[in-house]
Amino acid sequence: MSETGASPLPATPPARSPLFRAEHFVWLTARVLEQRLFAHHFLNGGADPVETALDAYRNEDGGYGHALEPDLRGPVSQPLHTGHALHVLDSIGRCGGQRVERVCRYLTSVSTADGALPAIHPSQRGYPCAPFTPIVDDPPSELLATGPVVGLLHRNEVWHAWLFRATDFCWHAIDSLEKSHPYEIEAAVAFLDSAPDRPRAEAAADRLGRLVREHRLAALDPGDLAAYPVAPGYAPGEHHFPHDYAKTPSSLARAWFTDDEIERSLDFLANDQQDDGGWPIRWRQWAPGIALEARPQVTIEALRTLRAYGRSIG
Repeated sequence: MSETGASPLPATPPARSPLFRAEHFVWLTARVLEQRLFAHHFLNGGADPVETALDAYRNEDGGYGHALEPDLRGPVSQPLHTGHALHVLDSIGRCGGQRVERVCRYLTSVSTADGALPAIHPSQRGYPCAPFTPIVDDPPSELLATGPVVGLLHRNEVWHAWLFRATDFCWHAIDSLEKSHPYEIEAAVAFLDSAPDRPRAEAAADRLGRLVREHRLAALDPGDLAAYPVAPGYAPGEHHFPHDYAKTPSSLARAWFTDDEIERSLDFLANDQQDDGGWPIRWRQWAPGIALEARPQVTIEALRTLRAYGRSIG
């Protein structure tokens, strides 16, 4: 409270700064969840309103649905929605307790025979989803879905019976990687950054870094993107950059890139802010509402990455 008894005003970013422009974009376009996330991360907003907004996506089975991940529509719980929910909870320091216990029970119920997660559970059938996410009756285990979830749970010191087999799957999947694509590598990094066995994680990350450079999976020179191939099945221009792998300076993936490469990547990220204040999405847009719902998420993550590296955002 101030001396007059009134509540202090929220912090306001300087006019025309990247943060000011992004704030205008978020209030103009974002869902309530992303509005509250933006307020929490950049305007001294509380965590409780974020949790309240996130609850709108939670189902009785403990999972999350309702297009929390915009590329999957419909009400049913899905591993990708639930992984996104854990990412939100982790970002506000609330990834624990009975809520996460219920999440782990849901993950157990949809896991594959080897204890991992499919990218798309067959319950999605009948609801719209991105054409690049096929629905099959017996979906395979996917590092893409499992790695980030297991990493977040380890990061928050959550222990559940499901985690043991899922962790073993992640180690086996990463050790077996000989060819890959950027999103799978990002999922591997999300696991390795929080895996309890640090020497093993560091060794695995070192090998993946060499794979990324050998197969040119990171665009090291944003000024010459034609020199870097886009992975098969990706949208034209769907390049990935050093900052996509090393989202913070503490990530194991940071060692994959020189200081100059990271700085060029961050310059590109900073300059990629659009005239409307938001950042673009680079994956395939298959329905009109996808970009509208996804761009505020991408914008918040871009600002968090820039801030993590000490870049001024306003």
